[in-house]
Amino acid sequence: MKRGFYTIIAAQFFSSLADNALLIAAIALLRELHEPPWMTPALKQSFVVSYVILAPLVGAFADSMPKGRVMLITNAIKIVGCGIMLLNVHPLLAYAIVGLGAAAYSPAKYGILTELLPPQQLVVANGWIEGATVGSIILGVLLGGALITPRVSTLLLGFDLPVFELPIDTAPEAAIAVIMCLYLIAAVINAFIPDTGVDHRVPSKNPLYLIREFSHCVSLLWRDRLGQITLATTTLFWGAGATLQFIVIDWAARALSLDLSQASMLQGVVAVGVALGAVLAANFVTLRGSVNVLPFGAIMGVVVMVMIFVSYVPLAVVLMIAIGACAGFFVVPMNALLQHRGHVLMGAGHSIAVQNFNENIGILVMVGIYALMVRVGISIDSAVMLFGTFVTCTMLLVMWRHRLNQAQFDSLHLVGIDKPAGTEGD
Repeated sequence: MKRGFYTIIAAQFFSSLADNALLIAAIALLRELHEPPWMTPALKQSFVVSYVILAPLVGAFADSMPKGRVMLITNAIKIVGCGIMLLNVHPLLAYAIVGLGAAAYSPAKYGILTELLPPQQLVVANGWIEGATVGSIILGVLLGGALITPRVSTLLLGFDLPVFELPIDTAPEAAIAVIMCLYLIAAVINAFIPDTGVDHRVPSKNPLYLIREFSHCVSLLWRDRLGQITLATTTLFWGAGATLQFIVIDWAARALSLDLSQASMLQGVVAVGVALGAVLAANFVTLRGSVNVLPFGAIMGVVVMVMIFVSYVPLAVVLMIAIGACAGFFVVPMNALLQHRGHVLMGAGHSIAVQNFNENIGILVMVGIYALMVRVGISIDSAVMLFGTFVTCTMLLVMWRHRLNQAQFDSLHLVGIDKPAGTEGD
């Protein structure tokens, strides 16, 4: 790997560490404000809405300048979002500002991989970046949970600057102040990411042109035989993963009698499993064989349904690791294949913007449905069963679609028609 790759990994680690710690702190802040329970999953919706609304623009923005500079600017936006959360702005609005920074950060984070590395290193690179991301998720949720505990928050609240009076009076606010420092560290590292030398001129800065171009890119990737499979899979994964974060918190409270700080640690255990799966995928799955991991997505849905039978913490830990391992093993190759197809078809930044657009629609829909379930009073066990069934059935449909695509290609090939676009890697 090139030396600049490890700088990217370090920057991603600290930025993602702060993102995940901030979610726990924001949930604690909502509870301190005595907001209704459905607002907890609504936090995620406020975070990802920028991914959807700004999707036509952020790809061009990421491609318009060196991606290290894009990552620096977007981390600064995240710091602003944390700052206004400390100024008594409602957490949903402040978290949306952080999401704005994250929406522009993501195309640069993944797009620079395809600029810096050859295609044959993309699975390994994704294994590294997903491993770093998952490591930051583990430590982030643990850090967020630790920062809101009485012991740590008392220590933080006892710290005062000699000149400035900070608007920090509660445990969640103290946690947010620490998280701002993590974003600052990430921003400093961003300044050292090398310029890959890729031409950063964009065809147009006209928003209407960008929207039309983005619509074309979305259509192009969904028509691509491999692109549609990988896009459907990663959309399901991120929607399911975001929903599972909140399901685990509610399920841990009901089945295991854990508070928010303890439940956040259980979220970290899921991330341990994802890291294991990501490492296995990076070592044993090639870009050409990426589609062979699709069954693990269906298996994950089945394993999730086992949650309703668990009421013992050690067994819950094993189950969370198994869920995460299935997820990590199938999403890393899918991400790599999707990035490769997108890079070939439309360029790195545009490709990741299309991916983010679809994945975050998945998050908005799935988390929104879960928030509605909470609001109408559906039990957590029923929610778990519905969630697991949906994941399994959707993955089986994706596998069926891939077989149809493969069969169509084989039929065309037998009658002497050239291999159609979008079948590379089958």
